[in-house]
Amino acid sequence: MTIEEELFRKTKIDFDKISKYGFKKDKSLYKYSKNIMDDNFRVDIKVDNNGVVRGKVYDLAFQDEYTNFRIEDSTGSFVGQIREEFINLLKDIRNNCFIREPFIYEQSNRITKEIKEKYGDEPEFEWEKFPGYATFRNKDSKKWYGIIMNIDKSKLGEKSNDEIEIIDIKLEPEEVEDLLKQDGFYKAYHMNKKSWITIILDNTISDEIIMNLIEKSYSYTITNKNSAKNEWIVPANPKYFDIEKALKESNTIMWKQNADIKVNDIVYLYVGNPYSSIMYKLKVIEANIPYKYKDKNIKIKKAMKIDLITRYEKGKLSFSRLKEFGVNAIRSQRYMPLALSKYINTIERD
Repeated sequence: MTIEEELFRKTKIDFDKISKYGFKKDKSLYKYSKNIMDDNFRVDIKVDNNGVVRGKVYDLAFQDEYTNFRIEDSTGSFVGQIREEFINLLKDIRNNCFIREPFIYEQSNRITKEIKEKYGDEPEFEWEKFPGYATFRNKDSKKWYGIIMNIDKSKLGEKSNDEIEIIDIKLEPEEVEDLLKQDGFYKAYHMNKKSWITIILDNTISDEIIMNLIEKSYSYTITNKNSAKNEWIVPANPKYFDIEKALKESNTIMWKQNADIKVNDIVYLYVGNPYSSIMYKLKVIEANIPYKYKDKNIKIKKAMKIDLITRYEKGKLSFSRLKEFGVNAIRSQRYMPLALSKYINTIERD
């Protein structure tokens, strides 16, 4: 790893600041020069549009590039002084023109920001021996729902020794099994391989898919402290299933089950566009039913029977109203917030 690569790891360029610092734009590069060592040497710094920094030192007396300071075995006060001045200039540029990031990969940092926006959780760097490892944990239960790590790619069974960043996410064993058949998913590194899965954060898997999986992982960390006991919000897509038609034929319907839902639990069906509202309240009368159903959009291995209790008017429990109670996304079955459950009970009495 070069001096530049080491110093600018986990940083992101701020182009406004780099221009103010004195860099001049030349086609696709930003260039900066400064004399050092009593004007006997010159440092030329180039930064490309991706924020990659490269530097060279020139001996002005000979008009030739000086490279000895990059040789690790080179010793002596003169070489050491040039190396120190070169590093100090790079550090000053880094501190004034770059933004510190917690991780190396852009996708790692994007996912980290989305997690903070959605759950309010920051990465926790818990191990001095592994400074690139960070956990994400539920603030209430203190349980992990994601771990970002920098590892050698060969540890995932690949024929490469490149450093990569990965995220481990906890899921249902059946879903782990299904995902491992797809490109971009790997057996969990350093975690239980039955219930955790690894994804390389190199944009092979989209942010949206990863965040959907993180939401499922997060659901396993939620305790009943802030959730209504045995109550769930379950998404429903009217594009694939006409719920109202099914409920007119029978108050009891079969539904996909992929969470720890039990008999007598309450299920609130959130119907997506064009409704974007909780439309039905149902009770689970049978759970964990083996169920094989597949098409290009739906895959079901486990189902439950749910019985209608209440219908709600469109918009009465709209997504904007749910967000007031901390429900920022409904992509999979999730616990019902206790405050929202109490609110629903209130409007049912009115």
